[in-house]
Amino acid sequence: MIDRKNYQKEQKAADSLAALGNRTRLRIFKLLVRAGHDGTNIGTMQRLLDVPATTLAHHLGMLAQAGLVEQERRGREVICTANFNAVNDVIGYLKAECCAGLEAPRSTRNHAA
Repeated sequence: MIDRKNYQKEQKAADSLAALGNRTRLRIFKLLVRAGHDGTNIGTMQRLLDVPATTLAHHLGMLAQAGLVEQERRGREVICTANFNAVNDVIGYLKAECCAGLEAPRSTRNHAA
């Protein structure tokens, strides 16, 4: 029997890590982490990362879809921020069973995709 709650956590972690599995998206995300809770606007990100606007928009969309980036329109600007709660959830998921031994919990057996 599949433990739905654990399955959803596992899927969310997989989606988040997959989104960060691209060098450009990882660079964008690291920049937003450095920017802190105030975030930064798209023009500044484009200038600092030297990424074309269309490429930046594509990768920001992927990060937003994964729940790792939040975007907010402030007047004429779009401010992007890292979703620190989502990052902490992924890290928590990875660390939850640290040093618990090699016997897989019942909820994750035979459910690898």
